[in-house]
Amino acid sequence: MKKHPEIRPILAKDDQEICRIIKSVGQEYGAVGEGFGPSDPEVEAMSQHYGKDGVSMYLVVAMDQHIVGGCGIAPFQGSQEICELRKLFLLPECRGLGIGKLLTNECLALAHQHGFKQCYLDTLKSMTSAISLYEKIGFRHLSSPLDGTIHGGCDVWMLIELDND
Repeated sequence: MKKHPEIRPILAKDDQEICRIIKSVGQEYGAVGEGFGPSDPEVEAMSQHYGKDGVSMYLVVAMDQHIVGGCGIAPFQGSQEICELRKLFLLPECRGLGIGKLLTNECLALAHQHGFKQCYLDTLKSMTSAISLYEKIGFRHLSSPLDGTIHGGCDVWMLIELDND
């Protein structure tokens, strides 16, 4: 029987599992400690940090009733024009199935719906499959992070223009 991913907004009951996934995948890629997303305080209770303001959202993906990853969108440093794609993390066994693309496109659709003009992200050179996905979707590389970026450990910065005609 083929597994079909179920994508939905995060719930409080998902916090512990998505925290475990974010931290374990972060460790897999060396994103440990200050300056990396998995160490952000919000990771301990993601449901408390997304969806409350009517603009941000963190989506989880479940397969066979088990959380296997997630991705979020939120204003970048309070901006009404630039949002940030946040914490796209998937368990190894769920990579290469198109789930990252589904999550990213869903987040970008939400960003478009809220009128953002651009979407920013930061990541690591070691996350080659994620970078490839972002490039295919239309993100372009930046030579430096946007002012206000809190993830000083990241070494790849990307931006996409959102069509809001």
